[in-house]
Amino acid sequence: MVPKKKKKSSGKKKLSKAERIRIQKEEEERRLKEEEEARLRAEQEEAERFEKERLEQEKREKLEAKILEGADTGRRNLHTTTEVPSQAEVEDQERRGSELTELHVLEESFLSAVQWKEEYRAYAKWEHYIGCDGSPDPAVPQEINTFMSLWREDQNEDIEFVIEKGNKVLNLIDKLDFLLLDTPLNELPEKNVIQYQESILDLQSLLHQKYNEATGNLLKKANTYADSDSGNMAMVIKDKNVTFCIWANLKKNPRFKNHTFCEADYGFDLPKSLAVSDVAVCILHTHYDHVSPLRRILPLMQELSKIRSDLVLEVTEEEKEKEEGEQKSEKESDLANEDENYTPGRKSGISFKEDSKSDADENEMMGEEPDKKSESFNTVSQVQVSTLQEETNEKEEEIIDENIVDLRQFTPLGGVYHIDALKLPPQAKQVKGWIMVELLDKGLETYPYPPESEESEDATYPQIGMTVQLLDTVIYFEEPTVARWDTAGKQWRTDGISNINYKMEEKQVSFEMDSFYTVALLQDLHLNMPYQSWDLRPTDIDELFLTVVTAFAEVQIQIKGNQCMLSSIIVEKGEVLSYLTGRWTTPVGLTIALKKAGVNIFPAEYSCKYVYVNKKVSEHLNPDPIKDEDWSLYMFNGQRAQRLKITETSEAFSEELAEETEFHSTLYHMIKDFASEPAIERVKKSSCLFTDAVYQLLLGTKVLTYS
Repeated sequence: MVPKKKKKSSGKKKLSKAERIRIQKEEEERRLKEEEEARLRAEQEEAERFEKERLEQEKREKLEAKILEGADTGRRNLHTTTEVPSQAEVEDQERRGSELTELHVLEESFLSAVQWKEEYRAYAKWEHYIGCDGSPDPAVPQEINTFMSLWREDQNEDIEFVIEKGNKVLNLIDKLDFLLLDTPLNELPEKNVIQYQESILDLQSLLHQKYNEATGNLLKKANTYADSDSGNMAMVIKDKNVTFCIWANLKKNPRFKNHTFCEADYGFDLPKSLAVSDVAVCILHTHYDHVSPLRRILPLMQELSKIRSDLVLEVTEEEKEKEEGEQKSEKESDLANEDENYTPGRKSGISFKEDSKSDADENEMMGEEPDKKSESFNTVSQVQVSTLQEETNEKEEEIIDENIVDLRQFTPLGGVYHIDALKLPPQAKQVKGWIMVELLDKGLETYPYPPESEESEDATYPQIGMTVQLLDTVIYFEEPTVARWDTAGKQWRTDGISNINYKMEEKQVSFEMDSFYTVALLQDLHLNMPYQSWDLRPTDIDELFLTVVTAFAEVQIQIKGNQCMLSSIIVEKGEVLSYLTGRWTTPVGLTIALKKAGVNIFPAEYSCKYVYVNKKVSEHLNPDPIKDEDWSLYMFNGQRAQRLKITETSEAFSEELAEETEFHSTLYHMIKDFASEPAIERVKKSSCLFTDAVYQLLLGTKVLTYS
């Protein structure tokens, strides 16, 4: 007999109603307990956060109160009073006096550099004068006007002679440009700025005129240069500053409607209507840009003149107010004096250099003469120039037409391509031993395309194909924008250009045009901004390396004395632009050379509109790498410098102050609080010219802002 199988247990005991109620109650109690614990933790965290903010606020208030006490003490000490300052007030007053003295020493260093450069410019002018090499001084109107008059009268229209003479003209233009950039604004009267700019425009116009005359003269005898295969003329002349290509359609054979200048890798493809016409195609690639408008220096100079007048007026008003204040102080209490001289909530009340009146008071506290302070008003710094240019640009109208190139964001790079269709003049013929040529009253004429007629307004005409070669002396970090010059609107435009094809490895760009234009390749000015990192690495007294790392390149500059040198430019494929390295020059000269080569690490006054930057330094005495924990972050808003508690690797930005920090009026004094004695000694031993050179490059690159 088979035994009966036992029923398997379900493994789950059925709960009674009382047990279910008990479990639900326990779960509810646990949930309430967890909620209470979470609430208590949140309250505790909020209390801790509030306490942290309170302590931080107290720290800030103490530091600000310390500043205000020092300022109030200085004001009270100017008047009759029996109040004895506290020890803290005395110490703060001494510290501020010491900082002010050190600041004057730094300012005197810059003044010494300015004086040295002024003497050097005078010496260079004298050297040019006694050199008697025949070249004019472009800064002297009589000499530059005589030079231009003599060349206008010169009938030598040989193209090679014009190119050679043009190099001298370009040298004169470069000298004038350098004078405008390098001469301090207080040494450059407004009339000189106008004169230099007019001379630049006149030289550019004369040079272009001479190129036109030489081209017309060359085309008159085009048949003497005819090619044996095609019967047409083709010529290429290459120089360090220009590439000149010209083709004359002598045979008017439609089979030869395109041509490539093999010596220069330029080419074109003409519509059939032009291939059977008396036309010549000229490609003049100037490795410089004489088309884009000159920089707006004159309006800036007028603004600076106004600033100087305002500063002088401000000093006069201060002296008047001070005299009135001294008379009142004999009759009124200290409280009344404080009400007169200080208004709560005023920004200058907690800053060191914002309020010019407090500066004057500090000068008197230090026993300085008023005249010594007023000397600083004669020099307007480049920082003021930058601020003015920002304000000027804000007043400019915004560019609405999407086809107009914004020259505040883009710049022509690698020169300008002047592409023209020209009417072929009558050619010389040999008749019975005589060479006869028909002379025309008109000079060089352009060949209109599309034809200028009422019927052509709505008609569609074939495009003109072009291939241009990029300069080897320029680096393009991305495919450039092709634009044409609009003579009427005085601006670069992108319409009229189509079917652009880039061959960046071969340094070639092909495109089509609906007419003949002056063309340029433009690059974004802010490709290399913001910088990924930078460092200033001293190697010896008055020597250091400035390295700026961008998304595309690593640029290393060596500074020694008052000179600087490009050490290297390294991109993904290796070192580039070796022709620029190893050449000592001035900071201004290096800036010009790098911009011309396409390596723009120099923000302009309007760059903040196109580059996102955070509103945000470790001493380096040894050649060994700096440890991550040795780096510090400082914040400077133009009025106050302070050391922050966060590091570069912090997850979020915070204005929480570091321990044992103070508020200072300059970044220099902020860093000095935490710097070592050897570092401070090295700074003090630096020459004024070296300090000025470093200052120029730091001001030019603005690494503190654009990193």
